[in-house]
Amino acid sequence: MRFTTLAVAGSLVLLLGACAGMQSESQVIEKSKSMVPAPPWPAGDERGMANALGAGTWMRCAYYLTQDGAHSYELSHERSNTMPMSPFGVPLKYKYRPTVGIPGTLHAFNGEEVVSGEIGAQGTQMDAIGHFAVLPQPWDGKGAFPAERSVYYGGLTQAQVKPSADSPLLKLGIEKVPPIVTSAVLLDAKRYLGKGSALKPGQLVSAADIEGMLAAQGLAGRGLLRGDVLYLYTGWGDNWHDPDAEKFYYTKGPGLSYDAAKYIEQKGVVLVALDNPFTDPVPEGMLQGKAGPAAGTPPGLPFVIHHHNLARSGIHQIQNVRLGELAHDRVWTSCTMILPLLDRGASGSPVRPVAIGAPGR
Repeated sequence: MRFTTLAVAGSLVLLLGACAGMQSESQVIEKSKSMVPAPPWPAGDERGMANALGAGTWMRCAYYLTQDGAHSYELSHERSNTMPMSPFGVPLKYKYRPTVGIPGTLHAFNGEEVVSGEIGAQGTQMDAIGHFAVLPQPWDGKGAFPAERSVYYGGLTQAQVKPSADSPLLKLGIEKVPPIVTSAVLLDAKRYLGKGSALKPGQLVSAADIEGMLAAQGLAGRGLLRGDVLYLYTGWGDNWHDPDAEKFYYTKGPGLSYDAAKYIEQKGVVLVALDNPFTDPVPEGMLQGKAGPAAGTPPGLPFVIHHHNLARSGIHQIQNVRLGELAHDRVWTSCTMILPLLDRGASGSPVRPVAIGAPGR
């Protein structure tokens, strides 16, 4: 199915009318289940779990849009030269142009440019599936990196995805992601695991924790549905400060456990977003080579959550999502809309996700 923003908007209008005649969330969910496609996907697939998006997920989204008291929540951080910057991407540097005009006119206008940096790797950003691949054996760090041996989601090879060092991603790039318009579940790990405090560096959110939070938030009956977005609030995002004077945010953080990644895959989640820099757990000292990865991490895969989501299950990811306000208002279920830029061949994109839902009572 070919997705366009106009088609999605038109379908939502129709579904809003349909949902208005339904009496309960459970009715909408039950009707949507048969409308959400399930894997396996066709050979050569480049969309992963985004294939589940469509009329079924839009129907659930429309239900949350129509709830009495629904609010719109911004889930991204403002981007600037002074925000926290990822050590895995080239830091962004914006240059702001002087106000200029056009001779013979009354116009004055302003502009800016990106002087350097990876726009898709900084700030609130989304990973393309082609962001990660896997080698058959660990690289020993000697000699040239054996990129030609890399294997991507669906078994695609380096020659198929990125045949030369200066090539864009010919497959699995961010432009292959359709508009993500679906139902979202927010799980509050800061409240459930941290007892009101942010989770600690390297602390894991397990599959059992996910089920525990669903129960604690009154969502056990609903659960995670195929095509949902999962937002996970760890409290680490409270450390995002601009200007980033303390240089603390990107040094470590909590994250998902390996069994949680497999649980999310089994549930058919289309995208997972945490208020942390890595999605993976990063213990104190890990990035500096002074400590190993979190317990339960398979050998040779210190960023196994990235590996599993992108190279194996085709689940998209957003890092540095802003969830404090959504959690404060207890908006456990919502309609979310996420549109990455159509940058051909890019491994990531800045995003401005929004959630629309009614505060808890």
